[in-house]
Amino acid sequence: MMRFTTLIKNPADWMRGSGPHSDIVMTSRVRLARNLRNYPFPGWSQEKQRQDLLQLARPFVEALPEMKDGYSEEYATLSKIKKQVLVERHLISREHAARSSGCAVVVDRKQSVSIMINEEDHFRMQGIRPGLSLRAAFEAIDRVDTELEEKLPYAFDSKLGYLTACPTNLGTGMRASVMVHLPGLVLTDQVSQVMKAVTKIGLAVRGLYGEGTEALGNLFQISNQKTLGEKESDIISEIETVVQGVLKSEEQARVRLREDHFTMLSDQVGRAYAILRHAHILNSKEALNLLSMLRLGADLDIVPQCDRSILDMLLLEIQPAHLQMRAGRELSPEDRDVLRAEITRQRLQSIGGPTNVSQIDSPTPTEGTQPEQNDE
Repeated sequence: MMRFTTLIKNPADWMRGSGPHSDIVMTSRVRLARNLRNYPFPGWSQEKQRQDLLQLARPFVEALPEMKDGYSEEYATLSKIKKQVLVERHLISREHAARSSGCAVVVDRKQSVSIMINEEDHFRMQGIRPGLSLRAAFEAIDRVDTELEEKLPYAFDSKLGYLTACPTNLGTGMRASVMVHLPGLVLTDQVSQVMKAVTKIGLAVRGLYGEGTEALGNLFQISNQKTLGEKESDIISEIETVVQGVLKSEEQARVRLREDHFTMLSDQVGRAYAILRHAHILNSKEALNLLSMLRLGADLDIVPQCDRSILDMLLLEIQPAHLQMRAGRELSPEDRDVLRAEITRQRLQSIGGPTNVSQIDSPTPTEGTQPEQNDE
C-alpha cells in the first residue's frame, strides 16, 4: 500500500484536472452511507465491537481493484496533523478525524475514491471528480459499493432501503454535492438571494468543509438533503438542474461586473495579486479570499495566461495542516501565516500581473462605475 508521504506529495486528480464548467464548479462528490447487519452503529457500539468490525471489513476494502496500490491507515497510528491533512483534502470528514480506536480510511492512488470505516456509519464511501461531473463520481463509487456488497452483509430493508445511523440518510444513503466558486454573486450582493432559492427547494448550502463551516474564498457546497424514497439518478438530476441555474446566475454576475464595474473589478484583482505576490504574513481567511479574486481575474482574462491549476493547488497547500506537514513540526498560528505567505510568493512567481486596464477591450459607457460602498 502507498505511504502517507507519497499520498501528500501527489496531488489528487480532481485537484489538477479540469472538468465541465470547472471555472465555477470546483468538484463534484457523491457519498454513500452503508452498514453491516448484526453490528451496532458506531455511535452505539463498544470499542471492541468497532475493532472487530474493522478487522473484518478492512481487508475486503483494501482488496477492491480500485484500491490497488492505494493508501490504508488505522487512526490509532495517525497523528492529529496527518488526520487534518486528510480532512483538508476532503478524503475524510472532520467528525471522523476526531475519532481514533477502531477507525480507518482507505484511499485509492488517485485520491478520487475514499472509504471511511466506522464513521457515523460503518462505511462512508465517496467518489470525487473535477468540475460538474456528478454522474462520473456516482459511477465510480457505485462500482465500489456493488463490489463490497457482494462480499459483506449490508443492512438493508425492502421498504426503507439502506439502514443508516441517522434517519435522514435512510433509503439510498446518498449525498451528492458540488463545490462552487461564486465571487461574481458575492461581489454583486446576490449570493444570499440565490442560496435562499436553493434551500427553498430542499437542497443544503454549506461552507468549505461541510456542515457548520464558513464559505471561505467564496466557495459553497450545494447538496441534497432527502434520500428516503428517492432514486440516485433523480437526486443527481435535481442537483444538476439547480447547479445549472446557479452557474447561469454566476456567469451573468460576472458579465455585469465586467460591463458595469470594470474598474472596481480590475482594482480588486490587482490588489489581490499585489498582496499575494508580496505579502510576508497571510492568515488563512485573507489568503483564501484573495486567491478567489485572483482566480476570478484569471477566468475573466484580467490576469492573462494564468494557469488556474496553480491557484487551485495553492488553496490546498496553504491550509494549516499542510503547512505543518511541510515544515515537519507543529507551527503556531503566527508561524503558519509567515510560511503561508512565503509559499504563496513562490508559487505566484510564474504568474504575471493583471493586464493594464487601458489594454483591455472593456465597455466604456459605464466603466469606472462602482457598486455603492460604505465608507469606513
